[in-house]
Order: sequence, then structure tokens, then C-alpha cells
Amino acid sequence: MSVPAVKRTILFSLGLLLLLATVLSLALGPVSIPFADAIGALLRPLTGWSVAPDTQLIVEHIRLPRTLMGILIGATLALTGAAMQGLFRNPLADPALIGVSSGAALGAAMVIVLGGVWLAALPAALTPYTQATGAFAGALLTTWLVYRLGSSAQGVSMASMLLAGVAIAALSAAVVGLLTYIADDAMLRALTFWNLGSLGAASYDRVGMLVLCCGPVWWRLPRQARALNALLLGESEARHLGVEVERVKRELVLLTALGVGAAVAAAGLIGFVGLVVPHLVRLMLGPDHRQLLPACMLLGAALLLLADVAARLLVAPAELPLGILTALLGAPFFIALLMRMQRRGGL
Repeated sequence: MSVPAVKRTILFSLGLLLLLATVLSLALGPVSIPFADAIGALLRPLTGWSVAPDTQLIVEHIRLPRTLMGILIGATLALTGAAMQGLFRNPLADPALIGVSSGAALGAAMVIVLGGVWLAALPAALTPYTQATGAFAGALLTTWLVYRLGSSAQGVSMASMLLAGVAIAALSAAVVGLLTYIADDAMLRALTFWNLGSLGAASYDRVGMLVLCCGPVWWRLPRQARALNALLLGESEARHLGVEVERVKRELVLLTALGVGAAVAAAGLIGFVGLVVPHLVRLMLGPDHRQLLPACMLLGAALLLLADVAARLLVAPAELPLGILTALLGAPFFIALLMRMQRRGGL
């Protein structure tokens, strides 16, 4: 089988994996639903398939928005992670390096701990979205600050941005620690839930917010695949190949801030997806971003859905925080991957 055919087969297999993960996400949980009924409830508006009312209610109003949110967040985190690794030409890069995740966590923490007075004045319908709004604003503000610190008359320096991102992340973590110190019990519970990450707050409103924010990311980042391939050779070589390097840098950073900020705003901090998934895909498809980026979207969405199913089942009827599970699974895998790369002389 030729190399293009192998790559098409892998992409098709990843699509099937995402389809399987979607069905599992709809069917499994504290209340298990037969696969046929889960599919029937999903397709009922099209097929008229008759299912029990309680099954229809669980699938349509609880598990479907959760599944859609998992697909959007998993695909976005993996896609932006692959873009950051290509932009920095560093396999250890992920969106957290430019301060997006830490800024989002700081924004949410400030709303939780300091927003009591003005939150009480808001209409009750807006209250559930204040933390997400704070997280999103924090992500965008932090990214803007890191970008400004990394910019000069000569353009945007990736090394300066990296150092600025590390510094801003450390500062954000310190402020979050201070807010945690002064928080009361109710605030501490909210902070803990946010920092551990979960899809438990899924709703169609949040899915709509994610579609609006992640749609441009999904549309634009894959279109930068050729530019990312050129950047792998170095910035000077990319310029000789006709790439507008400064514009591409700016666009990639802003799109990453938009996508990751929305993901953290919707579900809290979920680590290692943007770091591990691109490595897995490179092992299967190689470094060409034309196949790498769409494959990362498929695998990222599938793995986050599978992790969410495991989070629901492992301690049922309680629910394990998704961020803990992705860290427990992702960190050992990443350590093993690093050791493997060292043995091969890749690091």
C-alpha cells in the first residue's frame, strides 16, 4: 500500500474511533443505555425511532451537549497544541507555554473570589456564565500581554514570547494561590472544580459559545498547514519560500488564545491533550501539517470523549474530575515517550 493510501486509512480509522467514542459517550454513565437506544434517541428527529421517554431525556438533554462539548474541546486543544509545537519548532510546546491556560484560570478565580458584589446585581440568567466570561477574558488579556512583551521593532521573537509566557504563568499561579488563601469554603469548592476540569457543566448554551469561538480556529489553523511546514525549516527559510512569517505568528497566537480560552472557559483546566495528541499523530502520520492538523482534531476529540466516559464510570455514581484523569494518563505516557525519544537520540 502506498504512503498516501496508508495516511488516508489512518485518517479514516481515526474518524471511526471518534464515531465509536461518540456512541460510548451517549450510552455509558451512571445510568447505562443500550447502544441501539442511544443511537435511536440521537436519530429520533430524523427516523422517528421510538425510545423510552427517560432514555430520550438523558440522551438529548444531558449526554448530547456533554458529548458535543467534549468533541469541540478535545479537537481544539489538540489542534492548537499541534500549531504551537509547529510554531515554536519544539515538541514540548503547548498552549500553556504562552500563558493562555493560566490566564483563563486567573480570570475565573477573580470572578469566583472577588465578584460577589457585582455578581449579585446581575440578572439570574447571566450568573452561570460569569466564570466562563472571566476565564475567556483572562485568556485573551494574558495572551495580548505575552504577545506585546515578545514584540519589538524587528518583529515577534518566539524566545521572548516563551519567556514572557513562563513569567506570566508563574505570576498568574501566584495570584490564584493568593485568591485561594482568602477564599471561603464555597469559593474553594468552585475554585477546585474549575482547576480540576470537567464536562459536567455542559449545556447547549456552552456548546453554542464553543462553536462561535472554535469555529474560526477550526477553519483557519488547517489553512496554515503549508506555512507551518515551512516554519519547521526556520524563519529565514520560510520567508524565502514566500511565507509572511510575522502575520502567521500573530494569527496562530491569536487563534490559539481564542480556542484555548473558550475551552478553559467552558470546562476548566484540562491538561496534556494539546501536548500528547500531536506526538501520537506524528508517530502515525509524520510531521506534515496537512495531515497532522486534521488527524489531531479527530484523535483529540475521541480521546477526550473516552477519558470523560472513564471519568463517569470509574467512581460511579460520583464523577472523577476530567483534568485529573487526563493528567494521570497523559503524564506517564509523555514520560515514556520522552525516554523513547532519548534512546533514539531525538532529544
